[in-house]
Amino acid sequence: MTDFAALLAPDRGEAAVPLRAVSEAGLAAFRARLGPAAQAAVDGAGFRGRADQALVLPEGEGWFAAVGTGPADAPPGRWTLAAAAAALPEGRYRFEGPLAPAALHGWLMAQHRFARYRRTAAEKGPRCLLVADPAAIPVALAEAEAAALVRDLVDTPAEDLGPADLEAAVRALADRAGARVEAHAGEALLERNLPAIHAVGRASPRRPRLVSLAWGAPAHPLVALVGKGITFDTGGLNLKPGNAMALMKKDMGGAAHALALARLVIARGLPVRLLLLIAAADNAVSGDALRPGDVIATRKGLSVEVSNTDAEGRLVLADALALAGEQSPALILDFATLTGAARVALGPELPALFANDEALAADFLAAAADTGDPLWRLPLWAPYREMLRSTVADLSNSPEGPFAGAIAGALFLEQFLPDGVPWAHLDLYAWNGTARPGRPKGGAAMGLFAAFALLERRFGRA
Repeated sequence: MTDFAALLAPDRGEAAVPLRAVSEAGLAAFRARLGPAAQAAVDGAGFRGRADQALVLPEGEGWFAAVGTGPADAPPGRWTLAAAAAALPEGRYRFEGPLAPAALHGWLMAQHRFARYRRTAAEKGPRCLLVADPAAIPVALAEAEAAALVRDLVDTPAEDLGPADLEAAVRALADRAGARVEAHAGEALLERNLPAIHAVGRASPRRPRLVSLAWGAPAHPLVALVGKGITFDTGGLNLKPGNAMALMKKDMGGAAHALALARLVIARGLPVRLLLLIAAADNAVSGDALRPGDVIATRKGLSVEVSNTDAEGRLVLADALALAGEQSPALILDFATLTGAARVALGPELPALFANDEALAADFLAAAADTGDPLWRLPLWAPYREMLRSTVADLSNSPEGPFAGAIAGALFLEQFLPDGVPWAHLDLYAWNGTARPGRPKGGAAMGLFAAFALLERRFGRA
């Protein structure tokens, strides 16, 4: 992973190249203060102070970098410094003016590369930002490492990231944190009463599994994090077309988010008792594949008619959520690339939030707004439970019609929760389809910082 620690340092007054914020509104005044050569550079480069713009300009015998901040004068946001970090040469830099801690994230992530499969020339050296508040540095590093974990896991092809590899990622975190891990794979899932996970993954030679990590002091409130870990989704016998299957290495994006949030909670030492549950499987096609019309058992005791084998993520989550609920947690959060319907409704950048508790929903949305990590709430509209009726089982896993698919998926999951436990479900894309500074095309963390802020506010800081 990127050596993020080399990219930030406490500011002790050493020599550094200045970074200066320039808004679109303040461009004329900024330009008027420049010499003729710098003015010509501004005009020639088309620099307008827009967000995601950065420009090197001469000043006396040296130089500085202008950083665009957008329409109005405002402190830099999460991604303001990303363009500068990507464009500037190796060296030390100092931002002139107020700098919100969140702005450090863009500086760090712009220098992160997923290079596992590349044989290219070495990247340019680190661009180190001098930070006036040293206490902000470990926070920024922990956030960057969590976001990079999501990116790297999602970007890894399914050939190299199967259920066993997800388990290895959980064990790597446990080894660092002194946490406890258990895993049950293959036929052991049936022995442990996790039949839905087994049913989804039984067609693959890579054994499905439920991986759990436990961390924290017994006296602290229990928080359960649950992640959908479908390491590749063919759609099963309801086979996806090729264009819909192309990105299905990212169908474990929910597991990546749950694992990254666990890493962030541990790194920041939140006073919670953490239970991480990853339901990992390949949704493959073979003679043993789950068939449309099959009725399967679940840990909760509810039978499910499989009306669509491409609605498999909710099946593995059903067992994991039931297991989480048995522990009487103070809160359950699950993360899943669950439905295309959520993307149709909200687009690729805005995760759908569902919650069974009004206070939890309000707190989550407030955390999202405060961290600049957006979410949008969709309703658990109870009348739509009719969509999940089956004539032969307790539930169907997928409605017959095309409507309200994201809501139907969330309502299905809700059936596997105990009464009275606050629960939130994030239906997210985990993918950035358009490259921007600090956010290359590929795996992307979404809702991660909103979720951490929620936990920090509800349960306290270290």
